Amino acid sequence: MFAQTFGSTTIALDGMVVHVEVDIANGIPSMEIVGLPDTAVRESRERVRAAIKNSGFEFPSQRITVNLAPADIKKDSSGLDMPIAIGILAASGQLARPSCERCLFVAELSLEGHLRSVTGVLPMAIAAIKQNMTKMFVAPGNASEALLVEGLTVYATENLATVIQHLQGKIELQPQVKNGEVVAPNSMFDDDFAEVQGQTVAKRAIEIAAAGGHNILMTGSPGSGKTMLARRIPSILPDMSSQEALEVTKIYSIAGMLTNNSGLLTCRPFRAPHHTISDAGMIGGGRIPRPGEVTLSHHGVLFLDELPEFPRGVLEVLRQPLEDGHVTISRVSASLSYPAKFMLVAAMNPCPCGFSGDELQPCSCTPADIHRYIKKISGPLLDRIDIHVSVPRLEYSEMAETTPAESSRVIKGRISAVRSLQMERLQAEGLFCNAQMGHKHLKKFCPMTKDAQELLKQAFARMNLSGRGYDRILKVARTIADLAGSEKIIGQHIAESIHFRSNTQKLT
Repeated sequence: MFAQTFGSTTIALDGMVVHVEVDIANGIPSMEIVGLPDTAVRESRERVRAAIKNSGFEFPSQRITVNLAPADIKKDSSGLDMPIAIGILAASGQLARPSCERCLFVAELSLEGHLRSVTGVLPMAIAAIKQNMTKMFVAPGNASEALLVEGLTVYATENLATVIQHLQGKIELQPQVKNGEVVAPNSMFDDDFAEVQGQTVAKRAIEIAAAGGHNILMTGSPGSGKTMLARRIPSILPDMSSQEALEVTKIYSIAGMLTNNSGLLTCRPFRAPHHTISDAGMIGGGRIPRPGEVTLSHHGVLFLDELPEFPRGVLEVLRQPLEDGHVTISRVSASLSYPAKFMLVAAMNPCPCGFSGDELQPCSCTPADIHRYIKKISGPLLDRIDIHVSVPRLEYSEMAETTPAESSRVIKGRISAVRSLQMERLQAEGLFCNAQMGHKHLKKFCPMTKDAQELLKQAFARMNLSGRGYDRILKVARTIADLAGSEKIIGQHIAESIHFRSNTQKLT
């Protein structure tokens, strides 16, 4: 006999409905799964066999063929266990076939017949709606993800037997209901800019970077506060729009980083990988490519502390996503693209010992040592960093200051207002912030006064700017103008942008 059920797998950040076709015929008892199954799917044969028997049903002692269509796409989700099991029961006559039509089944099976959570349920649910599916059966730990998709009736239960009894009409399962949104991991921040004394210039640079989504590099002696400043950036970033939140939630769903009760992630991600990270860990990879840190930082912040300590290869793979906003990973089995629009925040010492230019602590490095240290970061990578700010050692008077500094809430209010302005301005272009603008957008959205044009012309010649450097000065100036509430970019805005760019030039 023949039966068909529906499961799902993921390709990059998209879900794909899989037609699970089961044929049972006379012959030597066996079970074959075809249609490019990955190892986890091939191993489902034993899980399905044990789960069916331990759920109180009969596993057919015949020749069973399972086809996963379309057959030319690799399937690597253990969530295909449940649709395979239900397909076998339907084909063997233990379950009426019409009862499982237009239903999507996504869950891994234990040998005892319990349903286990899988990754990527959110994009799978979106794919189900696109394919006119009306119901989705998942493990309890995946219910919150599936409920994020409107128009889909979601059922969650602990074991396979309960699902079968519901499909047979013996019991009635109640659809799951939303319990409210849950914010992302690391979205509750205890650190506040009110705790940061002094560092006026550095805080100004960070506010500009956060307001426009610009990349920023902080250079200073050990203990000057670079890491402290960076770790407070999430507290001033605006909440994501619904479109941004959905994209980020899909990424974390694919990566398996959502908790059992996670809803839509509403706070921007903040990722801070250690400098021992590999190329694949940073950019993504694996036999079937999975998201790396640049994708997990999408619409958020990627913080690289002690930048020169990262392997040269790891830093170089950042160049494409910093420029294009996405990364393409090619393997023999697949070539996948992941989004990677993130704000790069980096921190470094000015030299190996860390005290070059420090007024109190003498530097023990030779010029050659400093040159080798700085050259660990390539010129093309530095050229992609919009803002470079020096973070000096604090004076005693600044450390002993009792007047509280400006709080993160106040700064976030200004940044949120500016981001809203940018989204309104750039919405038609499909962009979210000034840093994402291309050269063609600058002429349209960055009008300058004559004195601003003249100042930028002089800087272009004196600083020997590249085309990319010119664009990035203009984008930062646009953000400064937005913070000042100015429609046009004036000379003062260009001057401040050039100041932050000139610091970058000193390292190249």
